[in-house]
Amino acid sequence: MGFMDEFKFWLEDDYFDQDTKNELLAIQDDEKEIEERFYKELEFGTGGLRGVIGAGTNRMNVYTVRKATQGLANYILKQGTQDKGVAIAYDSRNMSPEFADEAALCLAANGIKAYVFDSLRPTPELSFALRTLGATAGIVVTASHNPPEYNGYKVYWEDGAQVTAPKDKEIITEVQSIKDYHTVKTMDKDAAMAAGLYNVIGKEIDDAYMVELKKQIIHPEVIAEMADDIKIVYTPLCGTGNIPARRVLSELGFKHVYVVPEQENPDPNFTTLDYPNPEDPKAFTYALKLAKEKDADIVLATDPDADRLGVYAKDTKTGEYVAFTGNMSGMLIAEYILRERAAAKTMPENPAMVTTIVTTNMTFPITESYGVKLIEVLTGFKFIGEQLKLFEQTGSNNYVFGLEESYGCLAGTHARDKDAIVAVMCLCEVAAFCKKQGKTLWDMMLDMYEKYGYFKETQYTITLKGIDGSKQIAEIMNKLRENPPKAFGDLEVLKFRDYQNDVVIDMATGEKTTTGLPKSNVLYFELPDNAWCCARPSGTEPKIKFYMGVKGNSLEDAQARVDKLTEDLKAVL
Repeated sequence: MGFMDEFKFWLEDDYFDQDTKNELLAIQDDEKEIEERFYKELEFGTGGLRGVIGAGTNRMNVYTVRKATQGLANYILKQGTQDKGVAIAYDSRNMSPEFADEAALCLAANGIKAYVFDSLRPTPELSFALRTLGATAGIVVTASHNPPEYNGYKVYWEDGAQVTAPKDKEIITEVQSIKDYHTVKTMDKDAAMAAGLYNVIGKEIDDAYMVELKKQIIHPEVIAEMADDIKIVYTPLCGTGNIPARRVLSELGFKHVYVVPEQENPDPNFTTLDYPNPEDPKAFTYALKLAKEKDADIVLATDPDADRLGVYAKDTKTGEYVAFTGNMSGMLIAEYILRERAAAKTMPENPAMVTTIVTTNMTFPITESYGVKLIEVLTGFKFIGEQLKLFEQTGSNNYVFGLEESYGCLAGTHARDKDAIVAVMCLCEVAAFCKKQGKTLWDMMLDMYEKYGYFKETQYTITLKGIDGSKQIAEIMNKLRENPPKAFGDLEVLKFRDYQNDVVIDMATGEKTTTGLPKSNVLYFELPDNAWCCARPSGTEPKIKFYMGVKGNSLEDAQARVDKLTEDLKAVL
């Protein structure tokens, strides 16, 4: 069917409700809009669904959610694990509770138990919940840090991580094989509850999650000593982090935690934010204002589903608040955990830290310094989660920490996804430890630069929306793949890694080796002096991202080098 045929089918068929039809009638004279909504199915990618909320096959709505869930149900039934059930969580976005219920009732209609949280919860708590319940899979309804018009649907497997190969492709195949909406099952909620197929979960999981988080504290005595002195400003950015973040800090004894009132409560329209992303400095406008009023030591923001953490900390010399990238905050926690565990002789045997290929190269000297194995994986925290599963299965290593550059990390093995609640807790402990020594987090960061080198990273992103955008992104990747640049400015390319074709080419000798990682549409350019550049289309947004890193001799030198590399990249493009 062409897009107009699909449009007419949705408009005329009894399967679709009147509200959906009214929304479509309002655009019946706008062929471009009809095409945008119906030219394809909303893609069920390796992480699940994400898209703009609205009527149409290329939109997030109850029908696309239900269809995706039917595909997942078919897969679970083929695996024979339906008796274990599926855990479901959702965030503060528009339609999140409705989409969670649609998923639960589709599973129930297929004879699969659903365990649904009684209200919004962080994504990492879903990862914890499904492991605690022994569920076969999990679903989180969230669009993470996307703008308010978006929602999404992420699928997890029984180990607590988002699905990885080969399961991701097998589930996608099941979803794509559903051609007729009439074959998608659902049932009445009261009937599902009466049959024991719709189960509400809540406090018991919250309590168990808190117990696991607090196990990661290394120096409770330092927190107790500094609890009166340290001041923390926190914003959940109108999302799911408010209750769990405040609870864990309160239970640990932190006494001065100030929550940004304008962003404390769930708000699906993110009224006080352009973009609910802790990577965006504008997201901290209200938090920094409050921090200055309270003279806070540390300023924290979690994204709407509370898996990413943004950080500012005070520079005592200037009195200003300094922004920390995800690499910087992750390195602070890593250094603290490795240093204090090594000092206390509580480091496990065969310790390992797991990062992604686009995370800061500071990970190399830090792990080397403490005798910890460093394992690099593809971009996406699910690949870090996959390593935890392998460690459990093989006993090869013990996980001590994992992080990715995009403001996500995980201390502990309670979850298999990045956890901003545990990161909030860890960073507040690190800040208390620094304060006891008369230092701030920024002072500690400067100490680390002096010790390991002035590593600096940045990103350059090109956004290309719509039908033409995806073609342009593919063309950029093809050009770089088929004719890899020999240099970026005066930095020659030493090695070129093409993860799609599983090849590493030594640019001087032409020698070819393999990447050792799964196939992925990622290109990586190794440059001299710890510099590098990586190209990767986003899996969730209409963007192509370029990640870059350098190592300088000072803060100013590192900044100059990364600025020059960015300009040299633009010249190559």
